Amino acid sequence: MTVFRPKYITFDCYGTLTNFQMAEKAREIYGARLEEPRMQGFIRNFAAYRLDEILGDWKPYDQVLRNAVERACKRNQVPFVEEEAAQFYRAVPTWGPHADVPEGLARVAREFPLVILSNAMDEQIMSNVEKLGAPFHKVLTAQQANAYKPRFQAFEYMFDTLGCAPEDILHVSSSFRYDLMSAHDLGITNKVWVNRRHEPENPYYGYTEIRDIRGLPGVVGL
Repeated sequence: MTVFRPKYITFDCYGTLTNFQMAEKAREIYGARLEEPRMQGFIRNFAAYRLDEILGDWKPYDQVLRNAVERACKRNQVPFVEEEAAQFYRAVPTWGPHADVPEGLARVAREFPLVILSNAMDEQIMSNVEKLGAPFHKVLTAQQANAYKPRFQAFEYMFDTLGCAPEDILHVSSSFRYDLMSAHDLGITNKVWVNRRHEPENPYYGYTEIRDIRGLPGVVGL
């Protein structure tokens, strides 16, 4: 069987490669004020509001987080404090990769150009990328695209920047809602879902499932 060899392997960063620790940060800030059932509700609401905040016109990510925190606080009857909300944004560049990432990335980087398309600000992302343990051909952000995923504009910016078509890439993500649903609709036929267990499987969108990034070399025949 012929193995697809993409022109580029493109990645979501936060959650897929970088260990995205918004829930842990929320527990650190609000855990003493919320009993566990309410804490779980706050985390769910905070995640949902982050998605809702990026579906309209682009705004800086610190505003996305600030607004999502405020809305989650209101929903869960927690006093909103600007400084507490700002802690989330400052924490993002400090986060490192999932333990499986450096080994798997290093293997595929020897054969393929790697690209990140991330819902990030330029001032944040390189600190995370430097911790991933592999070279990247391009690191593209929502700030550059003037749009966040799952909006098509973010992906179209990537196609234009790389000078390639959807069928030329292999897109890797742990999220259907942010990446794989839009990738499917835009004609990216070669997709990998990294099952980090934060979303349920959805075979309709057509992908190869791997447990972690150590499984990626096998997808491309390495």
